[in-house]
Amino acid sequence: MDFMMSGLAACGACLFTNPLEVVKTRMQLQGELQAPGSYQRHYRNVFHAFITIGKVDGLAALQKGLAPALLYQFLMNGIRLGTYGMAEAGGYLHTAEGTLSPVRSAAAGAMAGVMGAYLGSPIYMVKTHLQAQAASEIAVGHQYKHQGMFQALTEIGQKHGLVGLWRGAIGGLPRVIFGSSTQLCTFSSTKNLMIQWEIFPPQSWKVALAAAMVSGIAVVLAMTPFDVASTRLYNQPTDTRGKSGLPKSSAASCSFSASLLGTKDVGIMKSQTGHQQFKVTQAPGWNQFSWGPHS
Repeated sequence: MDFMMSGLAACGACLFTNPLEVVKTRMQLQGELQAPGSYQRHYRNVFHAFITIGKVDGLAALQKGLAPALLYQFLMNGIRLGTYGMAEAGGYLHTAEGTLSPVRSAAAGAMAGVMGAYLGSPIYMVKTHLQAQAASEIAVGHQYKHQGMFQALTEIGQKHGLVGLWRGAIGGLPRVIFGSSTQLCTFSSTKNLMIQWEIFPPQSWKVALAAAMVSGIAVVLAMTPFDVASTRLYNQPTDTRGKSGLPKSSAASCSFSASLLGTKDVGIMKSQTGHQQFKVTQAPGWNQFSWGPHS
């Protein structure tokens, strides 16, 4: 039941945050492998991106990739939060004294996140492709021209097999390891502290809301550089063998290490592209607030 409710709660949040994901994806792909100032900036900021997409692609485009986004959230967070909740309920995250162990909590969050993210990787890849698709005058990144989720999965599977469907899965794991461990650990720790300090009544919804806000900020700071790299890896063009169509030196700049150290256009500051709208998707509306693990 925990798996089912966690997945459904994630889907509910996704209905409201998917437009932000569309904007985030396009801003993260903008200027890929191009020196600053050498490309046209179609999306100057979050608000300009919303207006531009709505004006050129139509308002419906702000919900591009909704089907795979809902499916991914159900699979990924159903497994992730359900597994973490079972670990917490079983007492594996607490010390002998009964206090929450940050190390165990972070490790459990990372492991649960890896399981969910790897299984849902093909869905996330297709979601990225669909959300990147745009009219030629505002297009950024490679344009795959998919007609829908099932058509995309079928085409990729037929052309490149299972390897093609899980392309970019390994490169996307650092994003989930850092994000999930930070998020679940921070949420549980903040919630316990608020109960201990009696800031709100123990059973009040305000405890979960405040904890979700704090964990949302923490996860963005830890996850965004890896999220930029993951988005670019998933959206890379491929050759007939399913390999990256970019030169090796270019592909390296999309790796998670490049997102931190910076190569060409992907520097420390550039790796935070899209972090403002990403922060919103990780805050109060996130599914932990509704169905996250509770002490």
